[in-house]
Amino acid sequence: MDDRDSPAVRRRDLLGLSAAALAGAVTGAAPAAAEQEAEVTPPEDLMREHGALKRLLLVYREGIRRIEGGERTPAQPLNAAARIIRGFIEDYHEHLEEKYVFPRLREAGRLTGTVSVLLLQHRRGRELTGRILTATRPTRGARAAHTLVADMAAFIRMYEPHEAREDTVVFPAFREVVPAKEFLRLAEVFEDEEHRRFGPRGFQGVVDQVADIEKALGIYELSRFTPAG
Repeated sequence: MDDRDSPAVRRRDLLGLSAAALAGAVTGAAPAAAEQEAEVTPPEDLMREHGALKRLLLVYREGIRRIEGGERTPAQPLNAAARIIRGFIEDYHEHLEEKYVFPRLREAGRLTGTVSVLLLQHRRGRELTGRILTATRPTRGARAAHTLVADMAAFIRMYEPHEAREDTVVFPAFREVVPAKEFLRLAEVFEDEEHRRFGPRGFQGVVDQVADIEKALGIYELSRFTPAG
């Protein structure tokens, strides 16, 4: 099957509702059961990690804005953002995709062309992140600013469509080819790996680090992105 046969996005997939939660909603489950925490499915896990990446792309955009406006390069916040991208997005998030998501799609003959492009983009992303990390070291100085802007812009341009295609096409297809029992098992595998790598707070701890970078750059407040009336 080629990429044109990609599945429609099902709302329950995007919300990450478990089969048990859906059944409870239909049958009117007891209040105690309804209050139980819903299972976080693998697609929901990966998609919320994309949310963290989107915020890091905003950090890169702010760095570009400042450099192109003649301001001093905010090297420390940009380096911190690149280190999160390297450790959380590339070494962890993309590792999960490459180990669990892409192989299942290829085995099922689904989205094989898209998967090949995504894998190439993972490699290109690591190259860009390596250069961004080097360019934001304290000893690099202003001479690296032009190349830094180009690399951050290239990273943003690639990863915005990259994560959008995964959220709307790849993850729904993955949900369709994985049996329900294995799907629930993978949810536990993802959670265990998250806490093994990032400690008890896991994803939330990473989000807090991103927020600290945003605050350092003055872009944490959501209201800053609201157009003037």
